[in-house]
Amino acid sequence: MDRDEASRLLGQVADGTLTPAQALDRFATAPYDALAHSFVDTHRGLRTGDPEVVLAEGKTTQQVMDNVTALSQQGRVLVTRCSPEQSLALGASGRTVLIGEPPEPRGLVAVIAAGTSDGPVAEEAAITAHAFGVNVERVDDVGVAGLHRLVAARPLLDRADVVICVAGMEGALPSVLGGLVGTPLIAVPTSIGYGASFGGLAALLAMLNSCAPGVAVVNIDNGFGAGVFAARAARVAHP
Repeated sequence: MDRDEASRLLGQVADGTLTPAQALDRFATAPYDALAHSFVDTHRGLRTGDPEVVLAEGKTTQQVMDNVTALSQQGRVLVTRCSPEQSLALGASGRTVLIGEPPEPRGLVAVIAAGTSDGPVAEEAAITAHAFGVNVERVDDVGVAGLHRLVAARPLLDRADVVICVAGMEGALPSVLGGLVGTPLIAVPTSIGYGASFGGLAALLAMLNSCAPGVAVVNIDNGFGAGVFAARAARVAHP
């Protein structure tokens, strides 16, 4: 349940198409749906404005399908970190799957990836932001090994309300972007890189120590967290 659905219930009570008792029953069952393996938080959209998301990683395909079914009443369900088998069962492809239609978008989030290898994390960030109600545009493979490639992305950077920058290796791209624009910037370190990158730790530390101001950092490979934060910030910019 989200605020729109709650408002519809109250409106139905007001116009007499729903009794107060029926509305109370709906609200009473809203906080969570107790499955055999999960307590599905059907009330999160009402509390935070954004519904619960299913993390597929570590779950069986059947558990994922059960959770999706329980959450389907909210109109859209985002499933992250899907295995190929789970994606196939959901009738989709890719690691991040959106079922249903996202809300009417407002605001713009730009997702900039340093390399093609960072694509899965950038995709997670982009699909998440889209599912949470903003317009999203992506630019891939514009890392610091060829800084001239960023020039073509400058118009998008200037239009965006929030920029998500995804980079592995030495994680330098967010610092470069932070020196070019005054847009709120979310840096996402990835686990892509050779031995001394320590599975993304080098990129994480580089981003945390960025000399450029206005750079916020999420955890390694956490495209989902970046997408949620960016969407909320962009929506606030366009109430």
